[in-house]
Amino acid sequence: MSDFVPGSSYLSSLIGGALIGTAAVLLMALLGRIAGISGILGGLQTAAPGDRAWRAAFLVGLPLGALIAALVWAPPEQTLVAGWPTIVLGGLLVGIGTRMGSGCTSGHGVCGLARMSRRSLVATPTFMLAAAGTVLVVRHVL
Repeated sequence: MSDFVPGSSYLSSLIGGALIGTAAVLLMALLGRIAGISGILGGLQTAAPGDRAWRAAFLVGLPLGALIAALVWAPPEQTLVAGWPTIVLGGLLVGIGTRMGSGCTSGHGVCGLARMSRRSLVATPTFMLAAAGTVLVVRHVL
């Protein structure tokens, strides 16, 4: 095991961002598809059989990549500060938000902005302002 922990330094953040960007570019270049997770997941049920394979591979690769990284590097200590009902509710609200926003942060922030999508140019700053407002309220008001 190495002492290198992904996400703990500027270098690992740069490498992670480069990998995400590369994956998005390859998906667009090779398959003509946008790497928005909510769209990939949402389209899995209704996709044509030939379109299902890449979607399933992409979605399986997300936790598989995290598992491989956890086996190679020691994962950082994590503590849940909320109970499972709160975590499940948060996940459901994220899902509802991605449907209302016609996409998730990865789709809008990484792929939409790169394509100069007007929707993404509005959605991404909205996400960021909502996140900043939430941190402000939770850390400084409550």
